[in-house]
Amino acid sequence: MSVDVLCLRPRIDFERANALPVAPLTVAYHAPNDAEVIPLMKQARALVIPAVGPKLNAEIFDNTNVKLVQVTGAGLDRVDLPLLKSRGIAVANVPGGSNSAIVEYVISIASVLLRRFAWADAEIRAGNYQTVRARMVSDNLSGLEGLLVGVIGLGTIGLAVAQAFHRAGCRICYYDPAPRDASAARALEAESLSLDELLKSADVVTLHVPLVPTTRGLISARELEKMKPGAILIQASRGGIVDEAALSQALTSGHLGGAAIDVYDTEPPSADNVLLSLCGDAARRILFTPHIAGVTRQAAEYLFRTAWRNVEQFIFKNELPENRVQ
Repeated sequence: MSVDVLCLRPRIDFERANALPVAPLTVAYHAPNDAEVIPLMKQARALVIPAVGPKLNAEIFDNTNVKLVQVTGAGLDRVDLPLLKSRGIAVANVPGGSNSAIVEYVISIASVLLRRFAWADAEIRAGNYQTVRARMVSDNLSGLEGLLVGVIGLGTIGLAVAQAFHRAGCRICYYDPAPRDASAARALEAESLSLDELLKSADVVTLHVPLVPTTRGLISARELEKMKPGAILIQASRGGIVDEAALSQALTSGHLGGAAIDVYDTEPPSADNVLLSLCGDAARRILFTPHIAGVTRQAAEYLFRTAWRNVEQFIFKNELPENRVQ
């Protein structure tokens, strides 16, 4: 039986989201390392992959029949774009599909960090109700209203996050040499700053940039030292953008008020990851999540349906894919 599409994520993912292909595509679902992948790449016309995971082996594109790689999310760091371009293979993603989920994550986790909800939960479970309540009151903890939020990367997701913080009563600044929609930024009265000025000024810093050579290590010891004392950092973009060892030192020293980490240099993080090794007060000021900021049932349904629609139009109507990145 011939195969139209090779999909490198389980069928159950699409079933759970009620987002299986609508058109009569012949789809083979396999893990990336299955022996069947390379033979099927010689049959299939399209390859569907999740945005999260290790980089695809270049050898699977040797003598392939595939003419479209469809990512079921926004991230493109799993694919070698120059290689695919040289072989005439189109690449498309689904930008913005996780906006609502990521916005919910960033706003929620900013409040949890600022108001120390996770720390309070642990203390109450340990029988320290009166002590923790007295400490939280005496520390005069801040809510979101009136704070300056610094958004690094004002693309589709960064703009959505900025708009949500603005609705919560925050002031907005951003660092992005080429914002996706400058007029939308002006509507928020958002101030464009250099990276150093943003770090010095913002109470909350949230990252929304792709992992490319110019952003790897963007937030290192130098940048963390420039952050406003007591500020919080939210890392829900891609692992490798924040220097994890430097962040560990910034939390240990007490310079940062807190951090939320959803992505890691290596996923899953190793047992000896410096951030997981934090102890005492530093450990209480960091929150970990498993690369889940953009993952909700609603987001998955949108991402998957949009991806399949693109594949169906490409195969059955010979149309150029939407959101083509090359």
